[in-house]
Amino acid sequence: MEKTTKVLTSPSPSAKVTPRTYTDEQQQQIEELRQYAESLLLPESDPYSIWERRWLASQGTVARYMRAGKWRMDECKKRIKGTLEWRRSYKPDLIPPEEVRIESETGKIILNGFDCDGRPILYMRPGRENTETSPRQLRHLVFCLERARDFLPDGQDSIVIIVDYRSTTLRTNPSVGTARKVLTILQQHYVETLGRAIVTNLPLLLNFFYKGISPFLDPVTRDKMRFNPDLSVLVPADHLDASFGGEFNYEFEPVSYWNQIIE
Repeated sequence: MEKTTKVLTSPSPSAKVTPRTYTDEQQQQIEELRQYAESLLLPESDPYSIWERRWLASQGTVARYMRAGKWRMDECKKRIKGTLEWRRSYKPDLIPPEEVRIESETGKIILNGFDCDGRPILYMRPGRENTETSPRQLRHLVFCLERARDFLPDGQDSIVIIVDYRSTTLRTNPSVGTARKVLTILQQHYVETLGRAIVTNLPLLLNFFYKGISPFLDPVTRDKMRFNPDLSVLVPADHLDASFGGEFNYEFEPVSYWNQIIE
Protein backbone atom coordinates (compact mmCIF):
# COMPACT_ATOMS: atom_id res chain seq x y z
CA MET A 1 0.00 0.00 0.00
CA GLU A 2 1.27 3.43 -0.92
CA LYS A 3 1.88 5.71 2.04
CA THR A 4 0.09 9.03 2.36
CA THR A 5 0.26 12.09 4.58
CA LYS A 6 -3.23 13.26 3.61
CA VAL A 7 -5.71 13.67 6.48
CA LEU A 8 -9.18 12.26 5.79
CA THR A 9 -11.71 15.01 6.50
CA SER A 10 -14.94 13.42 5.27
CA PRO A 11 -16.48 9.94 5.77
CA SER A 12 -15.92 6.99 3.49
CA PRO A 13 -18.58 6.51 0.76
CA SER A 14 -19.46 3.26 2.53
CA ALA A 15 -20.17 5.00 5.86
CA LYS A 16 -23.81 5.44 6.81
CA VAL A 17 -24.78 8.44 8.91
CA THR A 18 -28.13 7.94 10.62
CA PRO A 19 -29.46 11.23 12.03
CA ARG A 20 -31.19 11.02 15.41
CA THR A 21 -34.94 11.50 15.48
CA TYR A 22 -37.07 12.90 18.30
CA THR A 23 -40.76 12.85 19.13
CA ASP A 24 -42.79 16.05 19.08
CA GLU A 25 -42.69 16.12 22.87
CA GLN A 26 -38.92 15.74 22.89
CA GLN A 27 -38.59 18.50 20.30
CA GLN A 28 -40.58 20.78 22.59
CA GLN A 29 -38.26 19.93 25.49
CA ILE A 30 -35.21 20.62 23.34
CA GLU A 31 -36.66 23.99 22.41
CA GLU A 32 -37.38 24.80 26.05
CA LEU A 33 -33.78 24.03 26.97
CA ARG A 34 -32.53 26.08 24.03
CA GLN A 35 -34.53 29.10 25.18
CA TYR A 36 -33.18 28.67 28.71
CA ALA A 37 -29.59 28.50 27.44
CA GLU A 38 -30.12 31.56 25.26
CA SER A 39 -31.25 33.49 28.34
CA LEU A 40 -27.83 32.81 29.88
CA LEU A 41 -25.74 34.00 26.92
CA LEU A 42 -23.36 36.91 27.15
CA PRO A 43 -24.54 40.23 25.66
CA GLU A 44 -23.61 40.67 22.01
CA SER A 45 -21.25 43.47 23.03
CA ASP A 46 -19.00 40.91 24.71
CA PRO A 47 -16.18 39.68 22.38
CA TYR A 48 -16.79 36.05 23.37
CA SER A 49 -20.52 36.25 22.64
CA ILE A 50 -20.18 35.18 19.00
CA TRP A 51 -18.36 31.99 20.00
CA GLU A 52 -20.87 31.17 22.70
CA ARG A 53 -23.76 31.55 20.27
CA ARG A 54 -21.95 29.54 17.63
CA TRP A 55 -21.46 26.66 20.08
CA LEU A 56 -25.10 26.70 21.19
CA ALA A 57 -26.35 26.76 17.60
CA SER A 58 -24.08 23.96 16.36
CA GLN A 59 -25.81 20.76 15.33
CA GLY A 60 -27.07 18.57 18.12
CA THR A 61 -25.70 20.66 21.00
CA VAL A 62 -28.94 21.25 22.90
CA ALA A 63 -30.27 17.76 22.17
CA ARG A 64 -27.07 16.23 23.56
CA TYR A 65 -27.70 17.95 26.90
CA MET A 66 -31.29 16.66 26.95
CA ARG A 67 -30.03 13.11 26.40
CA ALA A 68 -27.26 13.52 28.98
CA GLY A 69 -29.77 14.74 31.56
CA LYS A 70 -32.13 11.84 30.78
CA TRP A 71 -34.76 14.38 29.68
CA ARG A 72 -35.10 15.69 33.24
CA MET A 73 -35.34 19.42 32.60
CA ASP A 74 -33.80 20.58 35.89
CA GLU A 75 -30.79 18.30 35.37
CA CYS A 76 -30.45 19.35 31.71
CA LYS A 77 -30.49 23.04 32.65
CA LYS A 78 -27.87 22.45 35.33
CA ARG A 79 -25.61 20.66 32.87
CA ILE A 80 -25.83 23.17 30.03
CA LYS A 81 -25.38 26.09 32.44
CA GLY A 82 -22.26 24.42 33.84
CA THR A 83 -20.77 24.00 30.37
CA LEU A 84 -21.56 27.57 29.35
CA GLU A 85 -19.72 28.79 32.44
CA TRP A 86 -16.78 26.45 31.77
CA ARG A 87 -16.50 27.51 28.12
CA ARG A 88 -16.72 31.16 29.11
CA SER A 89 -13.75 30.65 31.42
CA TYR A 90 -11.69 28.14 29.41
CA LYS A 91 -12.56 29.50 25.94
CA PRO A 92 -11.86 26.21 24.11
CA ASP A 93 -12.78 27.78 20.75
CA LEU A 94 -9.98 30.34 21.12
CA ILE A 95 -7.02 28.15 22.06
CA PRO A 96 -4.22 29.49 19.83
CA PRO A 97 -2.85 26.69 17.62
CA GLU A 98 0.73 27.77 18.32
CA GLU A 99 0.14 27.40 22.07
CA VAL A 100 -0.42 23.66 21.75
CA ARG A 101 1.48 22.84 18.58
CA ILE A 102 4.44 21.26 20.43
CA GLU A 103 2.01 18.68 21.87
CA SER A 104 1.19 17.48 18.34
CA GLU A 105 4.73 16.91 17.12
CA THR A 106 4.94 13.16 17.81
CA GLY A 107 1.39 12.25 16.78
CA LYS A 108 0.25 11.24 20.26
CA ILE A 109 -3.22 12.56 19.35
CA ILE A 110 -4.26 12.43 15.70
CA LEU A 111 -7.60 13.35 14.17
CA ASN A 112 -7.94 11.32 11.00
CA GLY A 113 -10.69 9.30 9.33
CA PHE A 114 -14.24 8.23 10.19
CA ASP A 115 -15.93 5.07 11.42
CA CYS A 116 -18.77 3.19 9.72
CA ASP A 117 -21.30 5.61 11.23
CA GLY A 118 -19.48 8.67 9.93
CA ARG A 119 -18.01 9.61 13.30
CA PRO A 120 -14.61 11.38 13.25
CA ILE A 121 -11.82 9.26 14.76
CA LEU A 122 -9.43 10.67 17.35
CA TYR A 123 -6.43 8.36 17.79
CA MET A 124 -4.58 8.61 21.10
CA ARG A 125 -1.17 6.96 21.44
CA PRO A 126 0.26 7.48 24.95
CA GLY A 127 3.49 5.77 23.90
CA ARG A 128 4.32 8.86 21.83
CA GLU A 129 4.23 11.23 24.81
CA ASN A 130 6.78 14.02 24.28
CA THR A 131 6.17 16.57 27.05
CA GLU A 132 5.99 16.76 30.81
CA THR A 133 2.59 16.86 32.54
CA SER A 134 1.18 20.38 32.32
CA PRO A 135 -2.09 22.27 31.72
CA ARG A 136 -0.99 22.61 28.09
CA GLN A 137 -1.43 18.86 27.55
CA LEU A 138 -5.07 19.19 28.58
CA ARG A 139 -5.54 22.26 26.39
CA HIS A 140 -4.14 20.31 23.45
CA LEU A 141 -6.70 17.56 24.01
CA VAL A 142 -9.51 20.13 24.23
CA PHE A 143 -8.20 21.75 21.04
CA CYS A 144 -8.39 18.33 19.33
CA LEU A 145 -11.92 17.72 20.62
CA GLU A 146 -13.01 21.05 19.17
CA ARG A 147 -11.47 20.19 15.82
CA ALA A 148 -13.14 16.76 15.88
CA ARG A 149 -16.47 18.52 16.30
CA ASP A 150 -15.58 20.71 13.31
CA PHE A 151 -15.23 17.49 11.29
CA LEU A 152 -18.73 16.20 12.12
CA PRO A 153 -20.73 15.47 8.95
CA ASP A 154 -24.37 16.52 8.70
CA GLY A 155 -26.57 14.30 10.86
CA GLN A 156 -23.76 13.06 13.12
CA ASP A 157 -23.12 14.51 16.60
CA SER A 158 -20.56 12.16 18.17
CA ILE A 159 -16.97 11.03 17.71
CA VAL A 160 -14.85 7.91 18.23
CA ILE A 161 -11.73 7.79 20.39
CA ILE A 162 -9.25 4.96 19.79
CA VAL A 163 -6.59 4.64 22.50
CA ASP A 164 -3.67 2.59 21.21
CA TYR A 165 -1.34 1.48 24.01
CA ARG A 166 1.27 0.00 21.69
CA SER A 167 4.76 0.91 23.00
CA THR A 168 3.29 2.68 26.06
CA THR A 169 5.31 2.48 29.27
CA LEU A 170 4.67 3.51 32.86
CA ARG A 171 6.64 6.68 32.15
CA THR A 172 4.64 7.74 29.09
CA ASN A 173 1.22 6.71 30.38
CA PRO A 174 -0.80 9.61 31.84
CA SER A 175 -1.29 9.65 35.58
CA VAL A 176 -4.62 8.74 37.15
CA GLY A 177 -4.90 12.39 38.18
CA THR A 178 -4.54 13.59 34.59
CA ALA A 179 -7.00 10.96 33.40
CA ARG A 180 -9.54 12.17 35.96
CA LYS A 181 -9.25 15.72 34.62
CA VAL A 182 -9.77 14.44 31.08
CA LEU A 183 -12.83 12.43 32.14
CA THR A 184 -14.30 15.44 33.93
CA ILE A 185 -14.07 17.58 30.80
CA LEU A 186 -15.40 14.82 28.53
CA GLN A 187 -18.27 13.78 30.79
CA GLN A 188 -19.36 17.23 31.93
CA HIS A 189 -18.60 19.55 29.02
CA TYR A 190 -18.63 17.32 25.93
CA VAL A 191 -21.70 15.36 26.97
CA GLU A 192 -22.89 12.69 24.54
CA THR A 193 -20.01 13.64 22.23
CA LEU A 194 -18.27 10.31 22.74
CA GLY A 195 -19.98 7.76 20.52
CA ARG A 196 -17.52 4.98 21.19
CA ALA A 197 -14.25 4.60 23.14
CA ILE A 198 -11.92 1.84 21.98
CA VAL A 199 -8.87 0.63 23.89
CA THR A 200 -6.33 -1.54 22.03
CA ASN A 201 -3.02 -3.21 22.88
CA LEU A 202 -3.39 -2.60 26.61
CA PRO A 203 -0.46 -4.31 28.42
CA LEU A 204 -1.20 -6.17 31.63
CA LEU A 205 1.15 -3.77 33.36
CA LEU A 206 -1.36 -0.96 32.86
CA ASN A 207 -4.52 -2.76 34.00
CA PHE A 208 -4.13 -0.95 37.31
CA PHE A 209 -4.59 2.34 35.44
CA TYR A 210 -8.11 1.42 34.35
CA LYS A 211 -8.90 0.14 37.82
CA GLY A 212 -7.76 3.53 39.12
CA ILE A 213 -10.01 5.57 36.83
CA SER A 214 -12.97 3.18 36.86
CA PRO A 215 -14.70 4.93 39.81
CA PHE A 216 -14.71 8.16 37.81
CA LEU A 217 -16.33 6.66 34.71
CA ASP A 218 -20.04 7.36 34.55
CA PRO A 219 -22.18 4.37 33.45
CA VAL A 220 -22.82 5.90 30.02
CA THR A 221 -19.11 6.28 29.28
CA ARG A 222 -18.35 2.82 30.62
CA ASP A 223 -20.99 1.28 28.34
CA LYS A 224 -19.34 2.90 25.32
CA MET A 225 -15.91 1.41 26.04
CA ARG A 226 -14.64 -1.59 24.10
CA PHE A 227 -11.37 -3.41 24.69
CA ASN A 228 -9.56 -4.92 21.69
CA PRO A 229 -12.60 -5.16 19.37
CA ASP A 230 -12.33 -6.12 15.70
CA LEU A 231 -11.76 -2.64 14.26
CA SER A 232 -12.40 -3.85 10.72
CA VAL A 233 -16.07 -4.20 11.69
CA LEU A 234 -16.25 -0.68 13.12
CA VAL A 235 -14.17 1.33 10.64
CA PRO A 236 -14.27 1.11 6.80
CA ALA A 237 -11.08 -0.43 5.40
CA ASP A 238 -10.23 2.72 3.45
CA HIS A 239 -10.33 4.74 6.71
CA LEU A 240 -8.79 2.20 9.09
CA ASP A 241 -5.13 2.85 9.87
CA ALA A 242 -2.85 0.21 8.35
CA SER A 243 -1.35 -0.48 11.78
CA PHE A 244 -4.74 -1.99 12.67
CA GLY A 245 -5.00 -4.01 9.47
CA GLY A 246 -6.77 -1.37 7.38
CA GLU A 247 -6.02 -0.02 3.92
CA PHE A 248 -5.28 3.54 5.03
CA ASN A 249 -1.49 3.64 5.11
CA TYR A 250 -1.12 7.00 6.81
CA GLU A 251 2.37 8.29 7.53
CA PHE A 252 2.42 10.95 10.23
CA GLU A 253 4.44 14.02 9.29
CA PRO A 254 4.01 16.76 11.93
CA VAL A 255 4.16 19.88 9.74
CA SER A 256 1.85 18.48 7.06
CA TYR A 257 -0.60 17.11 9.64
CA TRP A 258 -0.78 20.35 11.62
CA ASN A 259 -1.23 22.52 8.54
CA GLN A 260 -4.12 20.34 7.31
CA ILE A 261 -5.87 20.38 10.70
CA ILE A 262 -5.54 24.15 11.02
CA GLU A 263 -6.76 24.66 7.47
